[in-house]
Amino acid sequence: MTAQPSDPLIEPLLRRLTPQVLGIVVRRFRDFAAAEDAVQEASLAAATQWPLDGLPQNPRAWLTQVAFRRMTDHIRSESARRHRESQAALEMDQLTAAVDAARESDQDDTLILLFMCCHPALTPASAIALTLRAVGGLTTAEIAHAFLVPESTMAQRISRAKQSIKDSGIRFQLPTTEERAQRLRAVLHVLYLIFNEGYTTSAGPDLRRADLSHEAVRLTRIVHQLQPDDTEVAGLLALMLLTDARRQARTNDQGELIPLSQQDRSLWDRQQIAQGAAVLSAALPQGAVGPYQLQAAIAAVHDEAARAEDTDWPQILALYDLLKRMSDNPMVRLNHAIATAMVHGATKGLELLEALEDDVRVAEHHRLDATRAHLQELAGNLEAAVRHYRAAAAKTANLPERNYLLAQAARLSSKLRLSNVQE
Repeated sequence: MTAQPSDPLIEPLLRRLTPQVLGIVVRRFRDFAAAEDAVQEASLAAATQWPLDGLPQNPRAWLTQVAFRRMTDHIRSESARRHRESQAALEMDQLTAAVDAARESDQDDTLILLFMCCHPALTPASAIALTLRAVGGLTTAEIAHAFLVPESTMAQRISRAKQSIKDSGIRFQLPTTEERAQRLRAVLHVLYLIFNEGYTTSAGPDLRRADLSHEAVRLTRIVHQLQPDDTEVAGLLALMLLTDARRQARTNDQGELIPLSQQDRSLWDRQQIAQGAAVLSAALPQGAVGPYQLQAAIAAVHDEAARAEDTDWPQILALYDLLKRMSDNPMVRLNHAIATAMVHGATKGLELLEALEDDVRVAEHHRLDATRAHLQELAGNLEAAVRHYRAAAAKTANLPERNYLLAQAARLSSKLRLSNVQE
């Protein structure tokens, strides 16, 4: 099969193969930054040549060979500068054998690469950027656009992350069993943050960034394939699938936000819901239940309801009770308050929200005010609801969210004026 210039297969193929090739090159040459540059050059060459010449018989070996050549050129240049021509010659002699070994090897180093990008030496922001760049295959410009920062700023962040990896002396290998258990949590946390940023962006004109959420799902599938017995990996994948299945119903044709209770559930992706439920069902009996599995179970309960009024809120509240015992995350406590309000009344939910006012992690977050507004409306306190809807709108930089919150405030203000006129 040959690919034509308009062949849509090349981009997803390169996205899938790039982290594998990067892993091979890093493992071979032990220089993450130079290897990443070499693989990007190889991918660019493939994107230019394959549409014209057709796909090579072994695309991964082709990319590996080109990347190895780029690395050899790099080594030769460095060696000349440092008067170490002999090392460059040695690397050149080993090139053919290394390429042949890579061609025959089916080893996928993606998981090792993920662990490296999510090393504890990196901040979460740096880990996310490096993961998207090295494993996700996104360009620096695409990542900068997603997080609304200048490309130069993101380039510096990625450069610092690669330098931190170099300075830390991390070897390209899976961590020990103990380190692996600890670092896997970091990998999952980074993927979770990437998904959340894609599902509801922190700022910008659109509610979501589909490329980020889809990339998070793709990478989590890889981790699940490589770690099939880890129930929390399965829980995170199930959570993403069950949540992302609602994406088409979250906005109207104008891009305006539609809350969960008002969504057209016929637009939900039932095939994806079934897949997420199957992943979760297979994981639950295997061992101790963790936070990602519980969140996936909550998402499944929402997805199972044919109508909003059919939602099993007592079951959701029970799940949040368990989750709250495991996690100190204030967003968990906020969602627990919502579930409490749906089961025991808005007043009880508002009482639980008071405990979050002194939590600096969420006190100034727009979701706290938005939740207060919703519960105040349910309790019949329309003036307070208007005040909190407006406060929430002022705190979010996501335009569809802001417009929705302002629309709710305007709706209740109109209702209050009409009530005053009638009196």
